[in-house]
Amino acid sequence: MPVEQRVIGGPKIGAPKIGGGTIGASAPEPEPEKKPRSRKPLVVVAAVLVVLVAAAAAWFFLLRPDPGAEPAPEPTPEKGEVLAVEPVSLNLAGGHYLRLGFSMQLTKDVHEAPDPSVAVDHAIAIFSGRTVDEVSDPQTREKLRDELAAELAEAYEGEVMGVYLTNYVTQ
Repeated sequence: MPVEQRVIGGPKIGAPKIGGGTIGASAPEPEPEKKPRSRKPLVVVAAVLVVLVAAAAAWFFLLRPDPGAEPAPEPTPEKGEVLAVEPVSLNLAGGHYLRLGFSMQLTKDVHEAPDPSVAVDHAIAIFSGRTVDEVSDPQTREKLRDELAAELAEAYEGEVMGVYLTNYVTQ
């Protein structure tokens, strides 16, 4: 009887070779286990966005100034004392003179009379060097008085609210 020989432990015909199929090639590494990604940064970013949108909406609907509304007018100050300033003689153009006396209407908030020398200095700057015709014209005189009042209100930081001409003589 003929004896049949069998190879034990060898690869089967058509089966993949042990070790990846090529001689000297390394076996494929197993894939590492994937850790589930933390959602904490995403939640923080979403929370910040929600807070920003809510703040913008609150400003828009509650705090935003009305574009058509006029600003509230400043309340007019109450009248206080009237401070008389000694008359001064001013040089006009053409060798003429102006004798100017005025009083300052102070606000009620003023507790101590301000130094009138600043007022005299501003009056000299405004009225000096003008012609007799300029200072004699009632409209020009009113404009000069209003200009002096505006400068004194700024110089005395709102303590002066008006000027009254008490002595006004040209020569």
